[in-house]
Amino acid sequence: MTWFIIIPFMFLLFALNMRLYLAMFAAILAYFIFFANMPLQIAVQRMTAPTQNVSLLAIPFFVLLGTLLDTTGIANRLLKVADLLVGRLTGGLGHTNVMLSTLMGGLSASNLADAAMMCRVLVPEMIRQGYSKGTAAAITATSSLITPILPPGIALIIYGLIADVSIGSMFLAGILPGLLCSAVLLFTVYIVAKRRGYKPSRTERPTASETGKTLIGAWPAFLLVGVIIGGIRMGVFTPTEAGAVATIITIVVGVFIYREISLSDLRNAFGTTAKQTAAVLLVIMTSSALAWIFSVERAGVMLADWIIALTDNPLLFLLAVNILLLVLGMFIEGTALMIILVPLLKPVVMQLGIDPVHFGIIMILNLSLGALSPPVGTVMLLVCNLTRTAIADFVREGWPFILALMVALLIVTYVPWFSLALI
Repeated sequence: MTWFIIIPFMFLLFALNMRLYLAMFAAILAYFIFFANMPLQIAVQRMTAPTQNVSLLAIPFFVLLGTLLDTTGIANRLLKVADLLVGRLTGGLGHTNVMLSTLMGGLSASNLADAAMMCRVLVPEMIRQGYSKGTAAAITATSSLITPILPPGIALIIYGLIADVSIGSMFLAGILPGLLCSAVLLFTVYIVAKRRGYKPSRTERPTASETGKTLIGAWPAFLLVGVIIGGIRMGVFTPTEAGAVATIITIVVGVFIYREISLSDLRNAFGTTAKQTAAVLLVIMTSSALAWIFSVERAGVMLADWIIALTDNPLLFLLAVNILLLVLGMFIEGTALMIILVPLLKPVVMQLGIDPVHFGIIMILNLSLGALSPPVGTVMLLVCNLTRTAIADFVREGWPFILALMVALLIVTYVPWFSLALI
């Protein structure tokens, strides 16, 4: 039971605002120094072993891809497509916000990057058109939840590595749940806009000429989605290869077609990617060693036996997991929870006959909701900071959108078809 001692220690370090990988590294050291009759060299081996996994190359490619979207001009052209599709609806800019997140979700891979871009591109205009700061911030934050669920979300890659399931399967499994989240948010924006009197962002139907010009201007974005999704689905690319090809296409488009990216932009994008990739890799290295400790201590097996002694009903188990994750997600960063809980819960999931890919989508959707919840929701804090919105205003204006996403979570949980239909 020594594994049970290091978990509260690790959570304490999280609460003290220690960096994620340092808190896990401290817990690993504590285990090997005080509880394990094993040399420290094994800890080093367990941390360096995952770096040999070729699938990890997908992370820098997709981080770089997301970083380049704004500087290459692709994001601005997707914004025009989104406005073309939903701008005439009541609350047009709110719909455009959600639709742009949906279009960007297949490209940017990061909810934080998506939320930061929306705060810069759309929120000021939403406020000028009469949206309250709280409503604009809430729509921006909740719509960014779509990004980690749609491929190539980084959370899908990390879960696939931790749970030892196909990253390609995770990519395909995220498509329909992501579109479901988009649909419920669009419906909620319409209801809120109707009650608040928010106007459409455009009053005239787009002409055939405008439609053609807008769609032609955005063709590289659609090409990238086709490369990523179509290539993986048809077996032409692995997820890693799809990320590499999509990144090359983006650079070529930005430099030679749109001509909106400079060498300094490229240098900054590569520098940002290196820093973000290093941070993710440190987390994966320490999480791998932590998962090995749980395996050696048979923590997952013991937890599975305990849960099954309480209930062997998969539906009740999924309900309990949803409640647990929603509560924990209010206090602990989502990646940390995934790293800790996936090795513990996977044996239970397998024993109860739940598909691990389906369970992964449930977990990622849960943890994304945690990023919207006080007190430590990372997306909430980022958006409130960038838009200068009080957290109280965010919570007051954002509850209809969060409630809508919870409905989507229940549908995804109890209708596995949404996660497994495309695999």
